[in-house]
Amino acid sequence: MVPPNFDPPAFLKLAGHPLRWRLLDELARSDLVVHELTAATGEPQNLVSYHLGKLREGGLVSARRSSADRRDMYYGLDLAQLDARLSAVGGALHPGLRLTRASDRARIAPARVLFLCSGNSARSPMAAALTRARSGGAIDAVSAGSHPRPLHPNALRTMREDYGIDLAAHAPTRLDAFAAERFDSVISLCDRVREVCPEFPDDPDVAHWSIANPVTGDADDVTWPLFRQTAAELATRVAFLIAALNDKGGGT
Repeated sequence: MVPPNFDPPAFLKLAGHPLRWRLLDELARSDLVVHELTAATGEPQNLVSYHLGKLREGGLVSARRSSADRRDMYYGLDLAQLDARLSAVGGALHPGLRLTRASDRARIAPARVLFLCSGNSARSPMAAALTRARSGGAIDAVSAGSHPRPLHPNALRTMREDYGIDLAAHAPTRLDAFAAERFDSVISLCDRVREVCPEFPDDPDVAHWSIANPVTGDADDVTWPLFRQTAAELATRVAFLIAALNDKGGGT
């Protein structure tokens, strides 16, 4: 007889709905807007929006207004929260049930990644630097922008003080400089640059991380906390990106 107070973990009840699990699956690959999720799932917008609301209430999905079109909202997974919930579910059954990420393997599989944003002055060079550092150089990560500008001083400071990474040698690069090159993954970090991203040879994995631009035009001391917040979000996403690339590459 099942004890009267025995219930599955809340995460299972939240994520176990077929449509909600499908939404999580789609958002695991890329941040998306509602009409992309309706097209992917074949479900009406009102139903998709309802279940997105449930996932947001449960802390698994976040939303951010698009900087390219304010009518759109980008939805993305809170990967760290999802990771913790999945580990907790396994631990609830047996302490030996723990998630093992591909990035935890002894060797990281080589790969090439291109990060794109508009200015190539903050988000994309920080993302590329974090990827190179966190992969021990196994992943060749580069960055470019649609309208390159000099590296922002706070990007240099954030990487140096918080992560021990020196970006002083970074040179702003236009995205078309890489148009003929081959990558395993191309990731846009800016809602605007996503709309002008060219196609690349050999059909790389293409994803979008909708991350707010910490370059606001305010004084450096005002935007410093924004840069640290942006770098922290990038570091979290990069860890999961390395795991995905390593799993695809078969690192051991």
